[in-house]
Amino acid sequence: MTHLKSVAHNMITLFAFALSAGAFATDEPTQPESGFSTNSQTLVTADKFMISAANPLAVQAGYDVLERGGTAMDAAITTQFVLNLVEPQSSGIGGGAFLIYYEKNSDTLHTLDGREEAPASIRSDHFLQKNGEPIPWWDRITGGQSVGIPGTMKLLEEGYNMFGKASWRDLVTPAIKLAENGFPVSPRMSNSIQVASERGLKKFEVSRNYFFDENGTALAPGHLLKNPQLAETFRAILVDKSKAFYEGELAQKIVDAVNDSAPGFMTKEDLREYRVKKRPAICAPYRGYRACGMGPPSSGALTVGATLGILNQFTIEGGSFTVDHIKLISEAQKLAYADRNYYIADSDFENVPVSGLLDSHYLQARSALIDKHKPMLSATAGNPPAPYVTAYSPDKGLDLPGTTHLSIVDSYGNILSMTSTIESGFGSRIMVGGFLLNNELTDFSVYPSINGKPVANRIEAGKRPRSSMAPTIVFDALGKPFMAVGSPGGSRIINYVTKTIIGVIDLELDIQSAISTPHFSNRNGTTDLEKGESAASIATELNNVGQETQIRDLNSGLHAIVIGDDGKLSGGADQRREGLVMGL
Repeated sequence: MTHLKSVAHNMITLFAFALSAGAFATDEPTQPESGFSTNSQTLVTADKFMISAANPLAVQAGYDVLERGGTAMDAAITTQFVLNLVEPQSSGIGGGAFLIYYEKNSDTLHTLDGREEAPASIRSDHFLQKNGEPIPWWDRITGGQSVGIPGTMKLLEEGYNMFGKASWRDLVTPAIKLAENGFPVSPRMSNSIQVASERGLKKFEVSRNYFFDENGTALAPGHLLKNPQLAETFRAILVDKSKAFYEGELAQKIVDAVNDSAPGFMTKEDLREYRVKKRPAICAPYRGYRACGMGPPSSGALTVGATLGILNQFTIEGGSFTVDHIKLISEAQKLAYADRNYYIADSDFENVPVSGLLDSHYLQARSALIDKHKPMLSATAGNPPAPYVTAYSPDKGLDLPGTTHLSIVDSYGNILSMTSTIESGFGSRIMVGGFLLNNELTDFSVYPSINGKPVANRIEAGKRPRSSMAPTIVFDALGKPFMAVGSPGGSRIINYVTKTIIGVIDLELDIQSAISTPHFSNRNGTTDLEKGESAASIATELNNVGQETQIRDLNSGLHAIVIGDDGKLSGGADQRREGLVMGL
């Protein structure tokens, strides 16, 4: 058994102070949320419980809840509240989330949809100018017109009512204390502020005053940052839970902040009427395992499942990803993303052919389109079997990487995989009550129709935008939980999660190695290769067979736990961010 608490305290000290003097990388301008460096990560093992998440301070807070006998849900609540403070560019109560929860006692898998929702006043031409052309990109993603009705706070309360055990007060208090006493700005947070300084973060006074010093310079690593406004918000939530957010004084502040830049766009009724939705899990077979996740409006589980289903027709083996593997997997990704872009949207509004997209005969036919020696430039959507399939026009919109993921196994055998988001880094840039509001409505298609056909992911009042978030729990051939995994990374999330599952199941890598191995990702076009010493040679081989490539930073934030046959836990955290695994 490995006890990591003292190790974690040392790592937190290093993270908070020693790293503050180090250099950190600037990301490419096309990726709004950036990493800050590559950290070494080693496999962590434990016997009783484990947590893997994106920031050491948040992981420590969640670990403390687990150590006191809390459930995975209890730990997730505390962890998410602390992440809202120390990683504000990625998630928080101003955004949305998907929760996958395995309840040990009932042997039941639950999936909760806390995705943001379009206000009742929204129109189909919301992001179009009078001439029919899209509103310029940076004008679309900043300001009140991009804010969806947040769902994370309601999701946390719903999850607590279903799976919580600890005192609500005890779960909220750590974030209140940290907000009042202050925390050292991490290198990644500092770098993210710097990157966003020219992308609208200074546009709004409250955000400008919080994230920059009096000279307009991004807060430096190690700066002790306090957030009394967020402490006040959390104190209200401590008393009234989500009611404080959706119905009270805070709700009016949210509406006012949104309507300051988008008059009349959001109402208190929009907030008051928001509901978490319990949806059926989407499960896909792979090599005798089942990968289960969130259904529409998430495209995560369906597209992960379709990619794996196509690859079921091929053999993948060896101790590492080869160029031949990358060729094959990239082709499967093209086919799966083609169907994603055509069919998947909020199933409360559209006829998503869920069973058809994962039908084994359909996926076998899709796999027959793959020629290992001659890659497709891009794939077209197929015709999955279904009672009826709407003739849509494809939507190639790609959601942005402002997201976080946590995986938790508690001492009772419950398992949580939760991905939460505010969309692009720093969301809409609007700050209220000490937290940022999302810009999730930019995940909708800009155009309601193309070439006379509706786009499935078009904007409609009350609709939830399509997401790529893919919180996943994998079960083995006996039906026992085997892995919890997920990642941020915008529309590449699906491929990060898929690669990790393949790495563990096919290549027999430990979970940390599967996370750390270089990324490759195809979203039905160019194959993106992660910068590194092998990228150039891989690109050359792919180019030689006609596959377009791009070498770039691919800043995932994978956090995962594997449960062995003997019940032992092994965990990994993505070295591309600043996460941590702790277990007992």
